[in-house]
Amino acid sequence: MWPRNRYSGPGGGLYTGPGGGLYTGPGGGAYTGPNGGLYTGPGGGMYTGPGGGLYTGPGGGLYTGPGGGLYTGPGGGLYTGPGGGLYSGPGGGLYTGPDSNPYTSNWPPIVVLVQELDKRGMHDVANLLRSRFQV
Repeated sequence: MWPRNRYSGPGGGLYTGPGGGLYTGPGGGAYTGPNGGLYTGPGGGMYTGPGGGLYTGPGGGLYTGPGGGLYTGPGGGLYTGPGGGLYSGPGGGLYTGPDSNPYTSNWPPIVVLVQELDKRGMHDVANLLRSRFQV
């Protein structure tokens, strides 16, 4: 899981340094190697198997049930309330300030996620994320 909020400072989802959601180094949210946000193997944001960012089953980034990245209820990636991916307050995916407990997700970086959703014919969700994340 990587920070996926809209903060560009240290530890934020848009931060390109170590610990950031767009860091391209080991363990980073935009890393293509093991455990990275753009990794296609187990534990990666682009992984389509269990736990992966593009997995449609329980715990996956494209899962629509509780705990999933496309869940609209509490804690879900499409939830607009506290702690949700579409929440703009502290702990939310749209929060732009520093946060000691930032929103995290197993999703790949949002630009890549939107492309992947379109490839899968999930245009409604892709368009929702485009509008909210301005991609």
